[in-house]
Amino acid sequence: MPDTSCNVLSCNVLLVVGSLHETSITRVVINHLADNLSADGCEVNTLDFSEDPLPLFNPDTVWDQDYYPILKEQIVAADVIVLGTPDYHGSISSTLKNFLDHFWKEFAGKLFATVVASHEKGLTVHDQLRTVARQCYAWVMPYGVSFMEKVDVKDGQVVSDELKDRLEMLQKDIQVYGRLLADQRSADLAGSAPSFLAQLRK
Repeated sequence: MPDTSCNVLSCNVLLVVGSLHETSITRVVINHLADNLSADGCEVNTLDFSEDPLPLFNPDTVWDQDYYPILKEQIVAADVIVLGTPDYHGSISSTLKNFLDHFWKEFAGKLFATVVASHEKGLTVHDQLRTVARQCYAWVMPYGVSFMEKVDVKDGQVVSDELKDRLEMLQKDIQVYGRLLADQRSADLAGSAPSFLAQLRK
């Protein structure tokens, strides 16, 4: 088994808060994970659209907007993208969908992880996010993390040991596999062998 301990800490993680709610439990859990990743040496960036609103995606105008190249730079730099969303009618939030609509090939070859606030386990939401990842030629963690208000999160804090353990597992897995996939992505882009990333070679 390869020793990844020497390069795990260099993982670049982008976390997305897919909720605009002022007291969002999705935000609480994403920030908890972000703090732990940062403490473990990762480069961490968090997109919170309640603080910096993202305009509605318009393919006719978006490429010329001032915000787009800044946001794209964060996507390109990330090894791992963690998507957090509430479960709205068994689907992802419009906030998160709007973010995802802004990109496609920029997601290719990167690792996605899914975090869902739901009273019904959020299984359809996780599946929809996995579908998005596959459609964009991205990898996705084989499991997601779901949680509930008042059970797992209270007063702006993660309170259940079960959720803390689940987030710790996700943290370690995205560091290890995010780094491995990032290294392979770089090799595929720099090489000449057949690869689904060949379309992105310069």
